[in-house]
Amino acid sequence: MLFLIAAYLGGVLTILSPCILPVLPFVFARADRPFRSHGLPLLIGMALAFAAIASLAAVGGGWVVELNAYGRYAAIAVLALFGVTLLFPSLADRWSRPLVALGLRLSESSPGGRPAQGSVFSPLLLGVGTGLLWAPCAGPILGLILTGAALNGASAGTSLLLLAYASGAGTSLALALLFGGRLIALLKRSLPVGDWIRRAAGVAVLVGVGAIALGLDTGALSRLSLATTSEFETRILDRSGLRLPGGLPSGTGARADDAFMKVAEVRPASARALPIEGVLPSLEGATEWLNSPALSREDLRGKVVLVDFWTYSCINCLRTVPYVRAWAEKYKAAGLVVIGVHSPEFAFEKRASNVHRAVKDLDIGFPVAVDSDFAIWRAFGNQYWPAFYFVDAQGRIRHHEFGEGQYGQSEQVIQQLLAEAGKDAVPRDLVAPVGKGTQAAPGPSRALSQETYLGHERASNFVPRGGIVRDVAHRYQGAASLDTDQWSLQGEWNVERERAVAGAAGSRIAYRFEARDLHLVLGPGADGKPVRFRVLVDGKPPLADHGADVDAEGHGTIDAQRLYQLVRQSRLRGARLFEIEFEDPGAQAYVFTFG
Repeated sequence: MLFLIAAYLGGVLTILSPCILPVLPFVFARADRPFRSHGLPLLIGMALAFAAIASLAAVGGGWVVELNAYGRYAAIAVLALFGVTLLFPSLADRWSRPLVALGLRLSESSPGGRPAQGSVFSPLLLGVGTGLLWAPCAGPILGLILTGAALNGASAGTSLLLLAYASGAGTSLALALLFGGRLIALLKRSLPVGDWIRRAAGVAVLVGVGAIALGLDTGALSRLSLATTSEFETRILDRSGLRLPGGLPSGTGARADDAFMKVAEVRPASARALPIEGVLPSLEGATEWLNSPALSREDLRGKVVLVDFWTYSCINCLRTVPYVRAWAEKYKAAGLVVIGVHSPEFAFEKRASNVHRAVKDLDIGFPVAVDSDFAIWRAFGNQYWPAFYFVDAQGRIRHHEFGEGQYGQSEQVIQQLLAEAGKDAVPRDLVAPVGKGTQAAPGPSRALSQETYLGHERASNFVPRGGIVRDVAHRYQGAASLDTDQWSLQGEWNVERERAVAGAAGSRIAYRFEARDLHLVLGPGADGKPVRFRVLVDGKPPLADHGADVDAEGHGTIDAQRLYQLVRQSRLRGARLFEIEFEDPGAQAYVFTFG
């Protein structure tokens, strides 16, 4: 219920979004017409277009984005035509005759045969065009709804959330129409300005079309805006408690970090009685199986099973690998089967060759189900990376853990389930593996800096605030100073939905962090050529504080799309300035994580 309210409020706040500003003239241009015959069809057309684009985005792929881009061009043409008709009424009369004639023909066949006072098709068509421009103006709340749908599949819950969001947006625009109409009516009574208002609206519409065509609705306007809908929506999420540590709301999938691990500590499993939480769901739907033929519930009958949901660029997942690997080896003879379910977060993690390489590099020998379509994820109703489900020999889920840590408790659950299955001589000692590089355990003090995404879909704390230009190459000026957890870009970058791509050599990223370790998910250029880089900490080479993927002077190379450990200090030393400069073009940067 809270998320429904948040979705509605997010829709209401859409009217404050910078990229909605060029759309408002189209709305106000109809404000002097009757609401029932002009304003309402306009809102219905907008809702239909928005719902179609949003629903397709929830279940579709990249082709939906391309389709929406073509629809955007068509909408720009339609709305430019509408702006011209406001400037030249004679053209409006001529171009609207086919629509009016169609409306009259339909009205003649309607009950009573009363002639229509005007066709609703014109405002409806205008609403569809406006909706195509409105759909890309997604704030954090809408982004979270669509991300959840992409991970968990289309559902009645997703449709309800989209309806709540669209209802909120429709409410704010309906108020704009109603109050705008009253204002125009007042002006008409006091001054003979009807023609002036019409022509001014036409100019505003054409200016808006020009701004949209040039990309100013997502570029310059967002930099000029002092208060964006993203800030308001973020506050709504934070105050409603719907935001989890990984940056996503409950129900969409989040990297479970130390903050969630602390929650897990207050609900320890009893060594004497493990409840039945459900039955092992189907393992069908994996796109591929590694290290094993495809496994089914029937194949696992009589076995104790540990199902581990992970993704290879997730630092919280990587730090669990030494333990999961050790359990698989230690208890294999006793009847334990470990199954890693690789459910990707980023698009590059869906690529089979990347998953193959990661499994090999991480020395994972237990079966791995490649779950790129999230079929097994949805079957379990899972929401987190990493997530562990412990299944007894009768195929019942008896315990689960979300996030890293709780290794001793998890191993004791394995021992108890094996004992219940009648296995003899189950070891009672606990493993104590030592991970290296990105698999090394986090520091004793919790990192104060939080996971930070660089793609515009989930970006936060960018300086200057609101300064990200979406999906086009742009030259950024580095920030003069940064507070803790703020970051900036310098040089030529194209900030896409889930990543930032360096367009030229010398492009830089700066981040002021407070943590022992700093990691960054990176990828080489589109052509696959390695990208050289250099890291500085407080303006100097990291020396003894360098991570596993750089040398003491801070030099490193991006040779694959994965997580790179760039800083590993001997202890937490307060806030420090991290800088990375890419010596070759094409570097892809996704997300900062800390330890």
